[in-house]
Amino acid sequence: MVEETGGIGNTHGIGTVGIVGTGTMGAAMADVLRPHHRLVVWDVDEASVRRQEAAGSAVATDVAELAAEADVVLLSLPGPDVVRHVVTGARGVLTAAAPAGPGPRVVADLSTVDPGTARAMAAAAAEVGVGYLDAPVLGRPHRCGAWTLPVGGTEADLALARPVLEKVASRVIRVGDAGAGSILKLLNNLMFGAINAITAETMAAAERLGLDPQTYYSTLADSGAASVSDLFREIAPKIANRDWAPAFTVDLLAKDNRLGLAVIEEAGITAPVARAVVDLNEEGRAAGLGALDTSALVRLFEEGERRD
Repeated sequence: MVEETGGIGNTHGIGTVGIVGTGTMGAAMADVLRPHHRLVVWDVDEASVRRQEAAGSAVATDVAELAAEADVVLLSLPGPDVVRHVVTGARGVLTAAAPAGPGPRVVADLSTVDPGTARAMAAAAAEVGVGYLDAPVLGRPHRCGAWTLPVGGTEADLALARPVLEKVASRVIRVGDAGAGSILKLLNNLMFGAINAITAETMAAAERLGLDPQTYYSTLADSGAASVSDLFREIAPKIANRDWAPAFTVDLLAKDNRLGLAVIEEAGITAPVARAVVDLNEEGRAAGLGALDTSALVRLFEEGERRD
């Protein structure tokens, strides 16, 4: 039994929320939800768990114990393999729901995964009477509370989870059945990858052509030009200031873009831009940039660093 750590009351019929994965995104969710719900958390990273404990969350000994305590379980995990293990593996989330024992009414996966994984997990959850949603995050960690969540799953399952999801997101939109949220997120992240790539390429080109990088981005950023996006406004100054502190790593972008390209190609769609983005990300990883911010891909375009 998880030790009680607080006296948060039942909110909209949901007393305890479980969060599996207390990294950057999971910790942001915990901070927003803690005033409203009793939280129970679990992560493989001991340091992140202890930070949660110090903030007032209960800590489970494993995923199954967390799931047995929670009405709603939120997942914030690095990829499909981890999601599958956490949901259906030994001592996973669904082991707490069978047979008809205590356990979550609904699981919402806020990770970025492929639609096949989302559909498989939804089917496994349905077999033991648990609802399942794929609800990947659109938004940066510091914007938790104002995120958009495109949700795949049934209206009924979303209705159960909505009181929790609407605390971490200002827009919770059902976009289709299981897997639909994941498709939307992967396509979005391919656009992210393309904007990131062309920003890096043009920033490097501007400097080589004699323009001051800071002048280049500041002139464009406030110009009203149709080509300028919020992502350009975020990435370009990081490049100009040689700031590779990760808001989103090359490794994570590479994972998301590989999944997105696979979904497109499996549908028989030719995607040359997506393929170029995936190849560039992989080149960055091979150059040792994987743990750095995606803006660090500019180094591939700078003299002497890009492989032929």
